[in-house]
Amino acid sequence: MTSSESETIASGPDTEEALRGAVQEGMPQAIADLSRLVRIPSVSWQGYDPAPMSASAELVRDLLAGTGAFDDVRIARASVAGADALGQPAVLATRAARPGRPTVLLYAHHDVQPPGLEQDWESPAFEPTLRGGRLYGRGAADDKAGVLAHVAAIRAVARVLGDRLGLGLAVFVEGEEESGSPSFSTFLHEHRDALASDVIVVADSDNWSTETPSLTVGLRGNVTFQLTVSTLGHASHSGMFGGAVPDAMLATVRLLSTLYDEDGAVAVDGLERREAETPEYTEDRLRAEAALLDGVSPIGRGSLPSRMWNQPSVTITGIDAPSVRDASNTLLPSVTVVVSVRVAPGQRARDAFAAVERHLRAHAPFGAHLEFSSVSLGDPFLVDTSGAAVGLALSAMADAWGSAPVQVGVGGSIPFIADLVELFPQAQILVTGVEDPDTRAHSPNESLHLGVFARAILTEALLLARLNDRVESDGPR
Repeated sequence: MTSSESETIASGPDTEEALRGAVQEGMPQAIADLSRLVRIPSVSWQGYDPAPMSASAELVRDLLAGTGAFDDVRIARASVAGADALGQPAVLATRAARPGRPTVLLYAHHDVQPPGLEQDWESPAFEPTLRGGRLYGRGAADDKAGVLAHVAAIRAVARVLGDRLGLGLAVFVEGEEESGSPSFSTFLHEHRDALASDVIVVADSDNWSTETPSLTVGLRGNVTFQLTVSTLGHASHSGMFGGAVPDAMLATVRLLSTLYDEDGAVAVDGLERREAETPEYTEDRLRAEAALLDGVSPIGRGSLPSRMWNQPSVTITGIDAPSVRDASNTLLPSVTVVVSVRVAPGQRARDAFAAVERHLRAHAPFGAHLEFSSVSLGDPFLVDTSGAAVGLALSAMADAWGSAPVQVGVGGSIPFIADLVELFPQAQILVTGVEDPDTRAHSPNESLHLGVFARAILTEALLLARLNDRVESDGPR
C-alpha cells in the first residue's frame, strides 16, 4: 500500500479523542491482564517445565478472543525444521478485511528468558510488583507487554469504531522467540494465507526514552557459534610441562584477543560496517544506561550509536573451563567458548560467519586445533522508510506521546524478520516496542514503565484506526 495507491477517509478528531478515552479507561484492565500473564513462568528453553508455556498460550488466546474483534482465535504449533518435534505453542487470531481494506499483522511473543538468580531480584521474578510507576517482573516488558499492547489497542479500536472496523487483522503471538524461534519459518509457511498482510507491526523493540518514542529502522544481525580450541590429547601436570607445552586456555586467550584492536573495536577483515547518520547520544547517557563502572572507558570508534547500531561487535558469552573451586594444577587439553557476533545492517550473516571463521583459523596460535559447532545465523534488517505505513506510524507516535519520534537502529537482533521479508516481500514492516533504557530486558529486575505502556497502546490504536480509513483503489493485495 502506497500513498499513490490509496485514498484516506478521515475519521476525524472525535474518533481519535474517543480512542484516547478508551485507552485510558482500559489501562487498569490492561495492567491487570499483564500481571496475570507475568505470573506464568513461560520459559521456552529446553529443560524447563513445558506446562507454563501451555498456560500462557491459553491465557493469550482467551484475551484475544475476549476482544470480540476476531473471526477465529486458536493455539497452534508447528514442526521444528530438521527435527522430529513440535515447537512451543503459539496463538493465531484472524479477522478478514472488508473489500478494499488493508490487513495488518501484529506480532509479539509470550515466552520469556529464565529469571536467573533469585537473590538478584528485588521482588520475585514472577510476581508482578509495582514500584515507582514501573511494573517489575520477568516478561513485564519483553514481551508480554507487547502482547497486551496489541490486546488493549484492539479493545479500544473495536469499542470506538464498532461496525466501522473494516481493517483485516492477524495477530501472531509466538512462544519461542527467546529460544531461537526454531519452528518460526515452518509456522509461517503452514499459516501463510492467514498471516498474509499489507503491514506488519513487530512489537518487540524499545523507545529512545520514557518521554520520546522511537521507530526502529535498523537491526543488526547475529552469528552465534561454539568454538573449541584444543592443544593436547589429554590433560597434563602444569608443573611438569608448563612453560614448554601450550595449554588450551593459553591458546584460547591469545586467539580471542586477535578479534579486537587496541581500542576494543572489532579487527576482523570482512566484517562490514554501515555508514549512516545517528542522533546525539552522550557518553554520560551510555554510562548510566549500560552501568559502566567509574574509570572504565567505552570501546570502539565513531559515534556511540554507530558503534551499537551500524558496526559489528564480537562478544564471548560463555566458556566451558574448570571453575575456580575445581581448579587444579593441570594444563587443559581443550576449551570451548560461545562466540556472539552482531552483524551490521547490509551484510549477510553467512558472509559474516565466513569472515570470522577465516580470521580465527588464520590466527590460531601454536598450531592449535579449532572446531566450530552449533552455528546459528540471523540476517540484519533495514526498514524501507518510504512506505505510507512508516509515515502513519510516526504521526501516530507523535500524537500519542506529544513528542517527535526518533528513528533508531538497535544493536540487538530479531532474526525472524528476515523470514517475514522473504515470505511477505510486499508488506511494510514496522518495528515498535514498549521498552525504555531502564527496562533491563533479559536481566534481573526487568520492568515496564507504565506511562510508556499507555502511550504505546494509544500509538497502536491510532495507527490501526488510521489504517482502517485507507481504501486501496485496486483492492488489497
